[in-house]
Amino acid sequence: MNFSNTLIYWYLQNNRELPWRKSKNPYFVWLSEIMLQQTRVAQGMAYYLKFTDTFPTVFDLANADESTVLKMWQGLGYYSRARNLHFTAKHIANDLNGVFPSTYKELIKLKGIGDYTASAIASICFNEPNAVVDGNVYRVLSRYFGIKTAINSSAGIKEFKVLAQTLLDTSQSGTYNQAIMDFGALHCKPQNPLCETCPFADSCVAFEKNLTKVLPVKEKKIKVRNRYFNFMVIKTADEKTILSERKGKGIWQGLYQFPLLESDTIIDKEELITSEEFIKLFPDETTISLFNKKEIVHKLSHQHLNTQFWIVETVTLPKATVKWTEIKQYPVPVLIANFLEEYQLKSN
Repeated sequence: MNFSNTLIYWYLQNNRELPWRKSKNPYFVWLSEIMLQQTRVAQGMAYYLKFTDTFPTVFDLANADESTVLKMWQGLGYYSRARNLHFTAKHIANDLNGVFPSTYKELIKLKGIGDYTASAIASICFNEPNAVVDGNVYRVLSRYFGIKTAINSSAGIKEFKVLAQTLLDTSQSGTYNQAIMDFGALHCKPQNPLCETCPFADSCVAFEKNLTKVLPVKEKKIKVRNRYFNFMVIKTADEKTILSERKGKGIWQGLYQFPLLESDTIIDKEELITSEEFIKLFPDETTISLFNKKEIVHKLSHQHLNTQFWIVETVTLPKATVKWTEIKQYPVPVLIANFLEEYQLKSN
């Protein structure tokens, strides 16, 4: 039995019941693929169900405002995915009359859609013979064939795409692609793969040579940057605060935050209240206390945010304000959402 037959046979017995597999509607497949790019199925499922309930068609998503989309995305991270999703929904709804392109060539032109997502939609919805290559596929192929080329190198990306394409069962491309992704997620797992019961055990190079912990190989390219955030969580006597939208192309674009002082290192109360930003924001008397006694380290892919939340109580505020009871309506980074949850618990 060849590789694709073995894989599809395994899949037919072990595939996951997932809501987006119930139809070949490209809108649902597209949503699921974008959501699950950096997220496990178990975590992403609730978001997918909430999204499709609120936006059952591409027109509903296109007509929503960005703030609503970001609020519903809150907690999934990589918010550029949500902004691109919204942009592309508007393009499909308004320029393409709600009809998704049906070929890889046209799909890859859409904002936020790369090789993997274009291949997935084209094969699953339109049975176009395009092999998907995601983290699961890299793992399965590198282990099975014993390939040590780094999966995040340009040579590796090319090598694995070519190999994946040669293995594809072109008569049932969508089924094959879903099979290899499920096999990587459920069986050939990153940690503790189920090698003893693997249908490929007698021909897998990694199993034979004890390389499952070594493969796939990844080049260490990312240099992590440390940043130091000081959020000033304001409470006035009449229960108001300041929230502002993050602009620009950095992290959390379009999300809301408390006034932020970014410093070069961790600072203490004295350094905070004598800073220019603090004095400008609070010309009147304030009471200030540090909420978290130890800084919170929030890890993003390229940076670690060493964070302190300062509770600032003041009588009045010079700027436009938000009622404390309305904060939940705003999309905020998960770092702030977690703080609000903890603050609420301690305040009750």
